[in-house]
Amino acid sequence: MTSAGLPSGTARKVTMRGNPVLHRPCREVTEFGDELRRLVADMFVSMEAADGVGLAANQIGVDARLFVYHCPDASGEFRTGVVINPKLVPVPGQALMPPAEDEEGCLSVPGEYALLARPAVAEVEGQDVDGRPVRVRGDGVLARGLQHETDHTNGMLYVDRLSGPELGRVVKSLENRIRKGDLPAWSEGA
Repeated sequence: MTSAGLPSGTARKVTMRGNPVLHRPCREVTEFGDELRRLVADMFVSMEAADGVGLAANQIGVDARLFVYHCPDASGEFRTGVVINPKLVPVPGQALMPPAEDEEGCLSVPGEYALLARPAVAEVEGQDVDGRPVRVRGDGVLARGLQHETDHTNGMLYVDRLSGPELGRVVKSLENRIRKGDLPAWSEGA
């Protein structure tokens, strides 16, 4: 994983489902400088420490519209980056492509996975750590990750896209694990 040009980072605690910062749209990033670079460095270290492939700022308790990623595309090539103020953009021909249904999980919903259909190709635009425009297009796990992390910046978790028995199963499992003390009800982050 590369975090070239970033200071050393510190791992932060991942916030859990139920924490209010995860359930509202994040604040747009307007200042680009050393503080943002430190945050991005902390996010890369936190993502790696949690064994994740993506991490949004609100997942470490920070109300800022950005995410980092280090995940494979459909060819297996790992791609790494940061997208600040992300927006999903339409992919030409997407309406003609069948969605890809795959198991999805989240560091903020630890240990729970569910089948979720998402577009097989995704493209997101935003800014890099210096405020320059960036556009990332991906397929495979990368496409799912770009959509998943952009959802986080909009205050949505993957479980919010579930319905019926699948949603009930995940919520019941989480509640049981919280009741047994295996998980905190939610954490403030660091």
